[in-house]
Amino acid sequence: MKRFIETLKNIYKIEDLRIRIGTTLFFLLIYRLGSFISLPGIDPAQLANLRNQTATGLLGLLDMFSGGAFSKASVFALGIMPYISASIVIQLLGIAVPYFQRLQKEGESGRRKINQITRYLTVVILIFQAPAYLANLHNQLPPQAFGLTGTLFTVSSVIILTAGSMFIMWLGERITDKGIGNGISLIIMIGIIARLPQAIFQEFVSRISEQGGGLVLFLVEFLILYVVFMGSIMLVQGTRRIPVQYAKRIVGNKQYGGVRQYIPLKVNAAGVMPIIFAQAIMFVPITLAGFASSDGMSKFASAFANHVGFWYNFAQFLLVVAFTYFYTAITVNPTQMAEDMKKNGGFIPGVKPGKKTVEFLDTVMSRITLPGSIFLGFVTILPTFAMLIGINTGFAYFYGGTSLLILVGVVLDTLQQIESHLLMRHYDGLMKSGRIKGRTGGGQAMY
Repeated sequence: MKRFIETLKNIYKIEDLRIRIGTTLFFLLIYRLGSFISLPGIDPAQLANLRNQTATGLLGLLDMFSGGAFSKASVFALGIMPYISASIVIQLLGIAVPYFQRLQKEGESGRRKINQITRYLTVVILIFQAPAYLANLHNQLPPQAFGLTGTLFTVSSVIILTAGSMFIMWLGERITDKGIGNGISLIIMIGIIARLPQAIFQEFVSRISEQGGGLVLFLVEFLILYVVFMGSIMLVQGTRRIPVQYAKRIVGNKQYGGVRQYIPLKVNAAGVMPIIFAQAIMFVPITLAGFASSDGMSKFASAFANHVGFWYNFAQFLLVVAFTYFYTAITVNPTQMAEDMKKNGGFIPGVKPGKKTVEFLDTVMSRITLPGSIFLGFVTILPTFAMLIGINTGFAYFYGGTSLLILVGVVLDTLQQIESHLLMRHYDGLMKSGRIKGRTGGGQAMY
């Protein structure tokens, strides 16, 4: 405790760090306040049906990411997810489209162009999502919930929802530039944490109302959550170090090389992206089944609509494992790594440079990705097991999936940046021994 208080004092002494943390908290406060402002023309007292609809399933996940703004019919109802969807599309285009491949190699100017294209694509996605959200409001809310109707309400609401999401994106960029941590990731994390107190309180009340050890079960649930949390930290930080020997080179009177360094290959280089892809794919069969009238398709849809059913979770587990390998292959390029080593006079001891090095790196990545992908798949379906043993649905979401991994990754990244500021000014870091490992070493810095 004494060390923690001393660290807080050191943070306060560093003016730049103090301003950055204050700026971050100020922007996050604006985001949270905006999530409570309902759309003009909507009666907040009439949103009970919408809250019931977002209690479980995909809409429940979207509501959690938006910090409850989705179920409040807020001006921030669509949240940051359209921007994330646009970013995913641009990343995939960077694999197949030569134009985006060139932009990725142009450095800072290319990055600015990619960001601009991502913003434009975000607006396009919002133009389609906003009317769909309004149509859902009309289906879920009674007529008396709408103070405005017709074209005026639709057009004004589409503009407000689009502007709200773009404003959130702007807040995220400002946090990244002027604050501490990755702004988009922090906004997602705050949205998730905003649901945590209510979920814990509801679970506590439900356990206390039980007779015969309800409080003990509540404590056991937290113990299990702690174990899963620590396992997620190990998944985020886990690496396999590959030794690289650099040959001696003498240039003039100076000697270069002759030392051994290590390449850290991450166990989970794909981050949380496989879970996002898998959850999006899982709702495709249900959508297609809605356009079919056959009994076979209805049974198929009902099987995959059951979020605690075997086939839904089995298919989602396999998809997460498959997408982990797919996204790792995108983010980690053994050929480029082998070429870089060769250019710098490096080689892996016992492995010939060139093709053999590529094959060696590819084999190592495949082996370390397997346990990482299996654990990632297990974490994805863990909320289902929590629901099956009677844990409240809202609290069960925090046992795995994107919520837990995002919380772990974002917290570690932010603490790593704070520690870097402290160490640069010769203050003790946040950890007594060792350093905090975030996801910046090869994983996804965002989401």
